[in-house]
Amino acid sequence: MDAFGGVEVVAPEGGTVRELLRVGGGAVDLGAVDPRSTPGLPAAAGRGGARKAWARQQVELAGVGLGRQQEMLFAAAKGAAGPKAPASAPTTADAGLGRGRPGRVLLVLQAMDCGGKDGTIKRVAGAMNPLGLHIRSFGPPTAAERRHDFLWRVRRAVPPPGYVGIFNRSHYEDVLIARVESLVPEATWRARYDKINAFERELTDAGVALVKVMLHISYAEQGERLSERLSDPAKHWKYNPSDLDSRARWDDYQAAYAEALERCGTDAAPWYVVPADRKWYRDWAVAHLLGETFGDLDLGYPAADFDVAAERRRLCGD
Repeated sequence: MDAFGGVEVVAPEGGTVRELLRVGGGAVDLGAVDPRSTPGLPAAAGRGGARKAWARQQVELAGVGLGRQQEMLFAAAKGAAGPKAPASAPTTADAGLGRGRPGRVLLVLQAMDCGGKDGTIKRVAGAMNPLGLHIRSFGPPTAAERRHDFLWRVRRAVPPPGYVGIFNRSHYEDVLIARVESLVPEATWRARYDKINAFERELTDAGVALVKVMLHISYAEQGERLSERLSDPAKHWKYNPSDLDSRARWDDYQAAYAEALERCGTDAAPWYVVPADRKWYRDWAVAHLLGETFGDLDLGYPAADFDVAAERRRLCGD
């Protein structure tokens, strides 16, 4: 099956979006990534303002295909064992991806404040069936969560087989805000890189297709979005005075992101940096990242485990 479940979507140019946006080996320089760039956007998008309308139409079309792929993923798992609410992280006994075995997809979204995580979920996941989505947001840990290892709450949020999971923020907060705001000693957060890599290796071994995305916005764009939230009473609920405290530590956060991308980008669980100043490109790129991931799963609808002809006769009263 192709990336979008048989729905014809214009392919990116210059390679797949995963190839174009994947973080390579070695040191990461986020300053070298233009947040307003549009890697892979095809010439068919046109120029100027036309690109925005074209990209949004493509995201809607891609959404139909993503919804179809999601349904096949869910159907395969239901036929195999029946999706159920997760109690803990999966094990290798949960089975792998494709080839008739139930798998799962997990989109991890990280960004600075106003980076567009909520908007990405709304635009890209909006066409999927909510019954097959497993969306979790990670804020400051509760008192109960702080009594456990930092990965405890994350393990409990891993999607069950057959589901598409989305993390709005994630376990990476524990090497980002925990680092910049000195919430734990340096020795503690530094040890977490290896723990994160081991955890993600468990997930991929258990059939979880990880899509880790940093939505990369500029300092100037963040300022404009914060101003919009302060200017519009309907957006005041989105604003938090602590956002300005984090903004004052912009360089520190960029350094923390760069090290997390470098230390925790593996072949099985790579990082992708999506230029996100242009919301329409952000959505287009993430839709393609998900579509290309689905395309690797070789999904299809499971064969009936009953006699179809006999059931037709029963229905007709024969």
